[in-house]
Amino acid sequence: MPYTEAKEHSPGHLHRLFIDPYSAFDNATTERLLHLRVAMEELLGVPLRRGQLVLRVIHGWENGGCDPEDLTHADHPIGAFNELRRAEAGYQQALEQLSPWPGRAGELLAAPLANAIQAAEAQGASLDQQIRQTPSRWPSFTDGLWLYTLFKMYHRLTYGEDDSYRVGRVHPPSGEQEIHEFHLEEGEFAVIRPAEDIAGEHLLVLHPSQLTPVIDLLEQTEIRLDGDR
Repeated sequence: MPYTEAKEHSPGHLHRLFIDPYSAFDNATTERLLHLRVAMEELLGVPLRRGQLVLRVIHGWENGGCDPEDLTHADHPIGAFNELRRAEAGYQQALEQLSPWPGRAGELLAAPLANAIQAAEAQGASLDQQIRQTPSRWPSFTDGLWLYTLFKMYHRLTYGEDDSYRVGRVHPPSGEQEIHEFHLEEGEFAVIRPAEDIAGEHLLVLHPSQLTPVIDLLEQTEIRLDGDR
């Protein structure tokens, strides 16, 4: 059934493990670190061991900018924990050498947005520039809602967020997905996974500035379960 409001703060995989996952990672929560360990194992440890984990590093937005054309990403399949450290070292080296971070611009949002607009217009929709250029107006056309939901996630991962955790659902053409978004003292990242435990890639999404703190968090919560020890 189509819907017009983003499915944020909706039931997700962690609701099977916690009575209230939205407060499970708050600083004032008792056994917060235990909750983090359990969540990281479920969301990242399991797909890491299954060879289904992909590190997606995003950048290109800065100084308040959020043009879909500028959003750049690079995907790194992760077969072992030490491959996360190698990716971290590569981005750090590029920063130190003043080299561009790797990635392709426009593919995450701009390209699917253009395709969605073209399809909507082919079906008779009239989309003015305000609708095209205003993410909050994208849900007015088919496929615009999941693009807007992802836009908000990428924006929060770039510029920060107050909520420590949220989970949402999107319905891209590839199939329904859950977005688990964390904004913690230890780091900010999201995990995009197939809904309803359908087999498929699990994306660990973050900005290059979060590589070190997030990988440190995974190590501290004992996600090194892939034979690297």
